[in-house]
Amino acid sequence: MNLLIKILEIFTGSGYAALRGGNLVMILIGAVLLYLAIVKKYEPLLLLPIAFGAILVNLPLSGIMEDHGFLHYLYFGTKHELYPILIFMGVGAMTDFGPLLANPITLLLGAAAQGGVFVALLGAVLLGFPLKAASAIGIIGGADGPTSIYMAAKMSPEYLGAIAVASYSYMSLVPLIQPPIIKWLTKADERKIVMQQLRPVSRLEKVLFPIVTTILVGLLLPPVVPLLGSLMFGNLMKESMVVDRISDTAQNALMNIVTIFLGLTVGGTMAAENFLQWTTIKIIILGLVAFGCGTAAGVGLGNVMCKLSGGKINPMIGAAGVSAVPMAARVVQTVGQKENPANFLLMHAMGPNVAGVIGTAVAAGVFISLLQ
Repeated sequence: MNLLIKILEIFTGSGYAALRGGNLVMILIGAVLLYLAIVKKYEPLLLLPIAFGAILVNLPLSGIMEDHGFLHYLYFGTKHELYPILIFMGVGAMTDFGPLLANPITLLLGAAAQGGVFVALLGAVLLGFPLKAASAIGIIGGADGPTSIYMAAKMSPEYLGAIAVASYSYMSLVPLIQPPIIKWLTKADERKIVMQQLRPVSRLEKVLFPIVTTILVGLLLPPVVPLLGSLMFGNLMKESMVVDRISDTAQNALMNIVTIFLGLTVGGTMAAENFLQWTTIKIIILGLVAFGCGTAAGVGLGNVMCKLSGGKINPMIGAAGVSAVPMAARVVQTVGQKENPANFLLMHAMGPNVAGVIGTAVAAGVFISLLQ
């Protein structure tokens, strides 16, 4: 009898007894995200740790996100926007701004694609979100995961999990979302346009670009300095060719470690009581609409530039103006080669693609300047 009582005491004090329907739903959502990451390979580097973090935090009585919990300490870097900034350093160290420097007009395509950011901002306000939260939701439209997390942590941490999942989900679905929009907004003969080979970019240009950009944009929008400065510092390490060792560290070891910490702690914010709300569904829908509008805005300006250039610019490269590097540029290349197998648009599309990274960071800086 005493043994039975002991067994009952163990069970009633276990996570099984404390398990609720919401926990089960979130564990199922975590399992679905793991499936997408492992089987479908949709942004696995972040979806996998986010998914596992979501499962961990929904195991009752683990205390993993409470004071003195494992993820509670790691969450410091997410809460204080440290991890997204460090990821931007790694992104900068892996980015080649050469295509943008070779064809600077593509900067406009990167700017146009930020239209999705403002569509989501307006939509979020109309749906009743506070303006700060709406600004964080809006950044999903730029398809830039680190900037979305940075803005959510700074402006609306209660929606961090939903914003992160929406942002990285749509980044991973770029090959499914963008082609129909591109084909809808362009004609077959426009998609076949072959663009002239880009001019060579000197080492001096590549070294000066991150320095000049940081100073000019940083003076105009001081709040963007942490993100943009980190991005450009990473790029300067790469292009200077004198600090290969630390450039390699930023691209690999640092990037990988920070990605693990960021993913787990973002997943750790996805407790059932926080995530299973109507606001989460609204954020996910707004993100999809914003991403589609951003792609459409980029292609729309691409059409205008095609006409003004006398048919020398393929309008499809405007779709790469969203910040999903290099997935959006690869989509443009794939769609272009289906229309014309001899067409190679990848490097042309990389110009607006890297411009989109800068554009989303600048949009975030504008929101912070106006709302904080």
